[in-house]
Amino acid sequence: MSRIPAAKRRRLSPPQAAGSGSPPANNYKSSFVANAAKWDLEQDYEQRPRKVKAKEKENGRLPIRTTDGWVKPEVTKEELAKDEEASDSFMGSGSEDGEEEVEEDAEEKPKISAKQQIFEAKEELARIASLVNEDPEEHIGALRTLAQLAASDNVTVRKLALATQVAIFKDLIPGYRIRPLSEDDMTDKVSKEVRKLRNFEQKLVSSYQSYVQELGKLAKTGASIDPSLATVAISCACNLLVAVPHFNFRGELLKILVGKLSTKRVDSDFVKCRETMETLFRNDEDGNASLDAVTMLTKMMKAKDYHVDESILNTFLHLRLLSEFSQKASYNSVDKPADEPYAGKKIKEKREHRSKKTRKLLKERKAIEKEMKEADAVVSHEERDRIQAETLKMVFVAYFRILKARSDKLMGAVLEGLARYAHLINQDFFGDILEALRDMITQAEWAASGDLDDSEDDEEAEEDEPSQRNATRESLLCVITAFALLQGQDGATAATTLKLDLSFFITHLYRTLHPVSLNPDIELSAKSLHLPDPHAPQHANQNTATNKINVQTTIVLLIRSLSSVLLPPTAIRAVPPIRIAAFCKQLMSISLQLPEKSCTAMLGLINKVTKTHGRKVSALWDTEERRGDGVFDALKTEIEGSNPFAGTVWEGEILRKHFSPTVRDAVVGIEKIILEAM
Repeated sequence: MSRIPAAKRRRLSPPQAAGSGSPPANNYKSSFVANAAKWDLEQDYEQRPRKVKAKEKENGRLPIRTTDGWVKPEVTKEELAKDEEASDSFMGSGSEDGEEEVEEDAEEKPKISAKQQIFEAKEELARIASLVNEDPEEHIGALRTLAQLAASDNVTVRKLALATQVAIFKDLIPGYRIRPLSEDDMTDKVSKEVRKLRNFEQKLVSSYQSYVQELGKLAKTGASIDPSLATVAISCACNLLVAVPHFNFRGELLKILVGKLSTKRVDSDFVKCRETMETLFRNDEDGNASLDAVTMLTKMMKAKDYHVDESILNTFLHLRLLSEFSQKASYNSVDKPADEPYAGKKIKEKREHRSKKTRKLLKERKAIEKEMKEADAVVSHEERDRIQAETLKMVFVAYFRILKARSDKLMGAVLEGLARYAHLINQDFFGDILEALRDMITQAEWAASGDLDDSEDDEEAEEDEPSQRNATRESLLCVITAFALLQGQDGATAATTLKLDLSFFITHLYRTLHPVSLNPDIELSAKSLHLPDPHAPQHANQNTATNKINVQTTIVLLIRSLSSVLLPPTAIRAVPPIRIAAFCKQLMSISLQLPEKSCTAMLGLINKVTKTHGRKVSALWDTEERRGDGVFDALKTEIEGSNPFAGTVWEGEILRKHFSPTVRDAVVGIEKIILEAM
């Protein structure tokens, strides 16, 4: 066997004693190794701060297919924030140096300016709008992205998003109303195209509902809502109501407009809502939207105790039923047409003989016509008349309630409206209105004479707003309305069936001729030629040029009422000679007090009266042909007791020397007509 060599042994030098010479060269290595065992390297590494970059975060979103190809979506700020919170909670807060370093990194992130946000929002809105316009059914989910942009903190971005949604919805909304799917419809087996269309319609309705609800929240101006944002919301609601009044949630849009119209402040938003209502009334063919709007306006005015602007009431004059509806109605009923078709069996002599084959063909033709009407969504005349009748009843309800409430601000608009709707008022409502007009004239006379009770004065003093009632204008409007209602009825019916006496209104008009002629503001309207109150902001944006209701001057109202009394239609009733003579004598007398333009207009009316009733009044211009005995009493309150034929029209000689040549020529023309009539 081979011999195994013995292992070599290393010699160890003995330790040096203290105070000996310098240590060996490898003494620091031994101390380093001895201290390294005490180090906790893992804990030092764990406590070392780490920097997390947003770009290195993993993107878990799927790519999106666009016109440019597949695009990988970017990580949103919300996801980055969640990842940062998770990393902070994972790393803990053991080191203060680490927290300071993370805060420095957060401050170093560049902030996007407001201008850049608006620019990026415009590009995003344009991209989404183009995608939806290109394929609405495929990109209907982009409406949610628009809703998220509309909830941005930047007010300008929100405005742009709201306006973009209006344009998109106007293009997407179909020409029919989408009904909600029932349980049976959900379980039915349908084709792929039908299922796709249903899915598109339901998503469209849900997105549209959310959008309309958001408009309703923004339209309520308050401390937390920017006024400019509320203006944009109201404008969007007005555009949708005009463009798609047939679609779902029409009532929600009407609530936004009616809520703005209920305010006392008349600003640009108020005018926008009022003009939208007028446009809706003019363009509504079937009448459903008009019925909803009139009903809501009537309820709103009643809730406000009729303390609203009169321009709201004037919107009723834009309804299509004013020119299309032919039946008569009141505030609680509608008269049936006189020539209704006979619903029973035809008389044997009038029945046409048709063969079995002909009857079968007619039956099939009627079925086809019915299907075509349903497919074209054509509203029948019977349905439209029924809806317009309900709308007319609501209008009369509003008018009659205001008459009973004696609202000072709305009285002129109500009387003008009743005069316009005179041809649609039936006999029952006619009597109620005349009774209310009599009460108004009586109250106006008491107010002019100062005989009102102290209790009424106290009640008026307790009101917050000062009374703006003009008794003269109201009485003249009552006279005009009464005769307009009579003229709106059928002539034969008014003469035989109604048997109404309007002598009360004629006598009141005769008594008011002298006080009206002495009015210094006879050529001024209630709203024109007066400087507005600088402390009344509600009149700042009121455009009186477009508002033609209750803006006529007092002299115009006087001439209108005199024309109704002295020149009525021949089918109603002949005018007695004593009435014409008394009015002509008084009109010539008050012409001396009137201004130039008013005097010219009054002489023009006398010219027409003399042309029509020249023989009845010719004796007033000739002293040799007096028909009456006694003395003419100009201050007599009754027409018959004034004895007009005992007087003479001597005022013409003074008016011949008037400074205005127009007045002089008018007097000469009247005398020529009288000479021809003698």
